[in-house]
Amino acid sequence: MARDSLIPARWGLQIVKFFAAGGARSAWRFPADGGHNARMKDLTPFCCNHDERPPDEAVRLIVIHAISLPPDDFGGPGVEQLFTNTLDPEAHPYYATIHHLRVSAHYFIRRDGETICFVDPERRAWHAGVSCWNGRERCNDFSIGIELEGCDTMPFEPVQYERLAALVVELKRRYPIEAVVGHADIAPGRKTDPGPFFDWDRLFSLLSRRNDIRAGAHPDVKF
Repeated sequence: MARDSLIPARWGLQIVKFFAAGGARSAWRFPADGGHNARMKDLTPFCCNHDERPPDEAVRLIVIHAISLPPDDFGGPGVEQLFTNTLDPEAHPYYATIHHLRVSAHYFIRRDGETICFVDPERRAWHAGVSCWNGRERCNDFSIGIELEGCDTMPFEPVQYERLAALVVELKRRYPIEAVVGHADIAPGRKTDPGPFFDWDRLFSLLSRRNDIRAGAHPDVKF
């Protein structure tokens, strides 16, 4: 369904609405930062790896992931292909081990800041797997998954933090978010992402600069 952004104009986040198969879709245009200008790409019509959230289940958690396909290789179509079930098992040896997986995330932020939406945040994406947060299992039920193009051995790009912070702000306006965590936090021992090079201080510093963040947040937001 179509939704209007609550981001103030000074954030430079514009909602561009268009209609695709199945109904209204939206793309967000982010501001030009450091010479970058990225628009949210909508691939929701092509991703079927999602389902309904449990009845009356609110979105309370944002989970940050990191992914690169092939591993440690950036800029290719592998992640889009994985989340749309079109990954060619013969294109790379690693793909032969994962092409059968049916996984997804709500959003994917590339190294250049391009942001792709695969699953509407109202739906349950299949990103967390076996997971637990604050004693609650099945984190997919109440979370939004955001993948960053990256790995455990390299820093992320500044523009990725900018896009991520803007996205978190928007999600906090829509939902009663209680925390932003890494995949490793909800699946310790099984997952390591977003990895040791993800700068949590940088993310929360960007969020803290938004002086109007609490004024515009969902009334039940916890941070």
